[in-house]
Amino acid sequence: MSRPAAPFHARLLAEQALSRAAGAPLLAGNRADLLIDAAAHYEAWLAAIRGAKHRVLLENYIIRDDDVGREFRQALIECVQRGVFVAVIYDWLGCKGQSRDRFWAPLRAAGGQVRAFNPPQLGHPFGWISRDHRKLLVVDGVYGSLSGVCISEKWLGDSAKNVAPWRDTGVALHGPAVSELELAFTESWASIGTPFPTFSVEPLQSEPGNVALRVIATQPSTAGMYRLDQLIAAMARKTLWLTDAYFVGVAPYVQALVAAARDGVDVRLLVPGSSDIPMVAGMSRSGYRPLLKAGIRVFEWNGSMLHAKTAVADGLWARVGSSNLNIASWLNNREIDVAVEDAGFARQLAEQYERDLQGATEIVLTPGRWRRQADHVESSAGRTPRSHPMGGSSGRAAAGALRIANSVSAALTDRRVLGDTDTGPLVAGTLALTVLAIVAIFWPAAIGWPLGVLALWFALNFGIRAWRLRRRFKQRMAEPDEPT
Repeated sequence: MSRPAAPFHARLLAEQALSRAAGAPLLAGNRADLLIDAAAHYEAWLAAIRGAKHRVLLENYIIRDDDVGREFRQALIECVQRGVFVAVIYDWLGCKGQSRDRFWAPLRAAGGQVRAFNPPQLGHPFGWISRDHRKLLVVDGVYGSLSGVCISEKWLGDSAKNVAPWRDTGVALHGPAVSELELAFTESWASIGTPFPTFSVEPLQSEPGNVALRVIATQPSTAGMYRLDQLIAAMARKTLWLTDAYFVGVAPYVQALVAAARDGVDVRLLVPGSSDIPMVAGMSRSGYRPLLKAGIRVFEWNGSMLHAKTAVADGLWARVGSSNLNIASWLNNREIDVAVEDAGFARQLAEQYERDLQGATEIVLTPGRWRRQADHVESSAGRTPRSHPMGGSSGRAAAGALRIANSVSAALTDRRVLGDTDTGPLVAGTLALTVLAIVAIFWPAAIGWPLGVLALWFALNFGIRAWRLRRRFKQRMAEPDEPT
């Protein structure tokens, strides 16, 4: 009669591990609805904004000055005009070349509040690395949405030029999880400037649904999503199906996927066939061979751009959000994702994954390398594989540099077993270092001048940072002590 205690204890341990890895508790009583592609997102988002009664909080990596961006701006202006509080966060680098500060002048003039995340600042030489990559909307504390979709007509494609809409995924939420989304926004807002008072949250009259989930709002260096992705790769027993727009396989995560595949888990990775960032596409392709050799199935999307970031494991667990499977998302950016522990939601995402494979081409190994082979995708048999650019010389150079860096690092640290796929990069690394040594010996100025400029730049930034800290310290010392 005591046997059921072991599975129950295992479930408790699993829940505890997931909570600690993600840094997010499991929240019950939610409703979660999948949003597929930008048109569905924009319709739902605009409807929520136009129906707002109290507040609208919008945080997005790219808000572009085009027809879509202007429609959202006008909807926000109308909110302010009828007394709704509106706050917007956009990423400075993400919007560079997409929209300028003057794009927001009409909203600010109406009374809306707008802040740019992390513009360049002297004294922070590496500050530009950290970005706000979230795509988040919260309305009245009762409706929330997070996604991979930015606010730009680029996501809608161009029928006149026969460019299909981008493939992307998001989720609309109702229930206790919305408060977590609002909290994530207020934390981002406070990181930029003066915080606003905590919003009053009306208690829910009833639970909108029965979905249990975790809201994972990561910040630079917290690595909550990385820990969770690693843990799910270790816990998956039957299937682990991944979709990612900018996959760059770092060794620890690749090893986790390889271990799962060798243990019999059906691991699949769906990535773009052509990318809006060719250099990243080249880096992604540089890591195909170790995955394929371990039995992981890799597919390339045949459409215009695959921008979704999703995972579904064992038909029980699913993830949707803004985080990509790369170091930038895991360690450097503000991201927001939802990890759903619900069989119904996971089934919907798995069914969408199978539909996506109908528009994809599988990558298979050949004796020399890998190649695209459409007839290895059961659901798309008979399709003709489409040709996609491989990212040009910049993409190939980035991919080569990444392979060389990974292999040379492994050889130097001796912390990873080198395989047959590392031979080429090690030879290339040997040649590159030899050339660098020759240049340093015979033409030292070619290396000395760039290093001197770089040192001067860091000296300027460190000096400004020290001066600011010193001034802040003096101001604190000059303040009178509070009476006791």
